[in-house]
Amino acid sequence: MPDQFSNSQVIRKPAVSAKGGIVAAQSRKAAEVGAEVLANGGDCVDAVIATTFALGVLEPWMSGAGGGGAMVLYRARDNRVEVIDYGMRAPDSLRVQDFPLTDGAASDIFPWARVKDDRNLHGPGSIAVPGVVAGMEEAHRRHGRLPWKDLLAPSVKLAGEGLLVDWWTTAMIASSAADLRRYPASAAAYLQDGLPPNAQWGVRSTVRMPQDKLKATMAQLAAAGPRDFYQGDLARSIADDIQAAGGALSVRDLASFRAHSRDPLAIPYRGGTVYATPELTAGPTMARTLGLLQKAFTPANGGPDAATYTAYAEALQAAYRERLKDMGDVDGRRSLGAEAIAPSCTTHFSAVDRDGNMAAVTQTLLSNFGSKFVTPSTGLTMNNGIMWFDPAQGNPNSLAPGKRCLTNYTPVVAQAADGRRLAAGASGGRRILPAVSQLLSFVMDYGMDLDAAIHQPRIDASEGAVVIGDVRLPVAVRESLRGRFDFEEARIQNLPMKFACPSLVLRDGATNSGATEPFQPWGDAVPEA
Repeated sequence: MPDQFSNSQVIRKPAVSAKGGIVAAQSRKAAEVGAEVLANGGDCVDAVIATTFALGVLEPWMSGAGGGGAMVLYRARDNRVEVIDYGMRAPDSLRVQDFPLTDGAASDIFPWARVKDDRNLHGPGSIAVPGVVAGMEEAHRRHGRLPWKDLLAPSVKLAGEGLLVDWWTTAMIASSAADLRRYPASAAAYLQDGLPPNAQWGVRSTVRMPQDKLKATMAQLAAAGPRDFYQGDLARSIADDIQAAGGALSVRDLASFRAHSRDPLAIPYRGGTVYATPELTAGPTMARTLGLLQKAFTPANGGPDAATYTAYAEALQAAYRERLKDMGDVDGRRSLGAEAIAPSCTTHFSAVDRDGNMAAVTQTLLSNFGSKFVTPSTGLTMNNGIMWFDPAQGNPNSLAPGKRCLTNYTPVVAQAADGRRLAAGASGGRRILPAVSQLLSFVMDYGMDLDAAIHQPRIDASEGAVVIGDVRLPVAVRESLRGRFDFEEARIQNLPMKFACPSLVLRDGATNSGATEPFQPWGDAVPEA
């Protein structure tokens, strides 16, 4: 792909190390919130809850209370790994006849038939039952030390300050402005005179978008507790706003939603174990990928070589062929997923505390700004999870009431043969699995520390026959890949990202470290003070 960018620019983001806890997130300010919770004596799970709600305020185009996700937790005292699944599902009150097909293909990230007025892509009809609050409720019930209201206090404060506009904020809002302006509350929250806001040039000038409704919602959620989101005043406000605008989500849909504790997939790898999310995630495809990799190559001295990257590409392509072939309905037996060609709107963060408890957490609204619909009463940006379903009936993943959404995310916790533990994941739709698989290999096959692993060039093999290689790969590796695959080179960049965006933490003995994607402009790993 032709480009105009510098070939000599070098960007690095060093990993950080500490004896205390670390939070690695796509937003430094959110990671700071989690790190402060750790410094105040909180458990790793307390940091997860505080970071989650801070992210919903700071990068509302990626995740928030209106989305869903999953986390993998390692509990050091019990030497146990568990999964909390809070993925979204279609409302029971959804009517398939409200999504009639029309000519053409869908205009967003899945190759579905087009629905009249793109009702499944944006707006109130595209909203699935959100799970983030239920996921945090379950995590807090199981492992939280600090009071719920204290963990939400930072998000209330951040919302009160307003959304700070810098060039990244402007870029994110601009990418969805055409749809945000369709809905009055969305336009009021994110646009100025119908256009994306711009940061000022003056060094002391700041632009903030008020988030008063969101502040009130976070304060209500903090005071009333998580069930209020599903069975109280917040539930009624959310459902009333959505139904008034023509959506299906009801109070009954919210009241019946629960997060689920699940056993992780335990995947043997190179004398260690990778623990991944089961069922309706990319976890089982991860298991297939790692199984193929173990047989495909023997780690060479000096790091990944051409044979290694060839093995990565072949294993990923084979695993994806199986995934696409099997894509369909699942209830506890196998993982299938609607396949996004472009990166979706997702955030991933990882955390570790001083006691060695770890968390890998992935959350999403699906598209950038999800449904593009902000509920007027609450200021919450809602998901567009209905887009995960095939709107054509009679297919394995066809849209239906009450159906669980199929996802691409795969947060993992792993123990290497040398005893080190890793919590990792990424954002980026289909590109998540290739990134996480390679990062696991860098650490578990080649013994890399996080600084080396996060800066090691990767490939992507999630787009059918095409293999994409980082231009920083050695010439010999790129030429070898070009000789075996339909190969394209791409550079790591801010926008549009051609590879997934990972955040990870590692524990080696009593020392923790953390790292985030070097080209993510906001991301950082933050140690507790």
